[in-house]
Amino acid sequence: MSFSQPGAFDLSSLAKPRPQAGAAAPAPDGAVYVIDVNEADFQQAVESSMQHLVVLSVWSPRAPQSVEFNEVLARATSAYGGALQLARVDADANPGIAQALQVQAVPFVVGLVQGRPVPLFQGTVDASEVKRFFDELVRLAQENGLTGRAQPSGGAPADAPEEPEDDPRFAAADEAYGRGDFDAAIAEYEALLAQTPGDAEVVERLAATKLYARVSGADLQAARQAAADAPDDIDAQILVADLDVTGGHIEDAFLRLIDLVKRTSEDDRERVRQHLLDLFTVVGLTDPRVAQARRSLAAALF
Repeated sequence: MSFSQPGAFDLSSLAKPRPQAGAAAPAPDGAVYVIDVNEADFQQAVESSMQHLVVLSVWSPRAPQSVEFNEVLARATSAYGGALQLARVDADANPGIAQALQVQAVPFVVGLVQGRPVPLFQGTVDASEVKRFFDELVRLAQENGLTGRAQPSGGAPADAPEEPEDDPRFAAADEAYGRGDFDAAIAEYEALLAQTPGDAEVVERLAATKLYARVSGADLQAARQAAADAPDDIDAQILVADLDVTGGHIEDAFLRLIDLVKRTSEDDRERVRQHLLDLFTVVGLTDPRVAQARRSLAAALF
């Protein structure tokens, strides 16, 4: 079968002529089938997909919608009793994984079936659609003979502290972002910034939202080709840098723009410099990659 709604991919390539397996058993109370994966143990997660389904969720702490979608995925995963294991990948901390998966933006969700990647979602979908696709993924994997179950990774302790409530200041912006209305989200953050000038969290959220608005709908391969064809086209180079940041290729983005600073002058140079500073804000001013890029930028300017 295939699905045509936005953000979803055809799973039919997995199907083989085998009898349909039974439905997944529910998880024991409190069981959790969620792990965090980094570049050191990524291969282990791939190998475990030879025994049971693994769903990789590539996210970024700078993208609120990807953090929230992880919660949706975790809740959905628990219903399958280990037939599905959710492996979360922080794209910022693990750019090599994001690059290997050709991630253009987060959230990005892909299934692993016996080591084979099966793209599931680009962006977010609601919980009912997640269940639909997980049901189909489990069915098709079982038809391919993949019937193992992951071990629970733990449960919530009885005395676990309650998660902090979301900051109500960001509710309207988050709601607008969730429905894909970047202009409305930007306007909400700009209004907040006018009320609390210098608020670091608002500045970071605003910069990240503007970034994802710029790359929304962009084609990475076409953008790279355009930048290669016109190395002095500032718009083309900036777009690739933006896409590289959303895909976790932080150093590549910084190097591209620093090189562009070296080759430009006056207003063009200032525009590239300011854009680079905006990307520093998105990545995080305490990130060591930003510190290194700042030094390189200073050398390029002076």
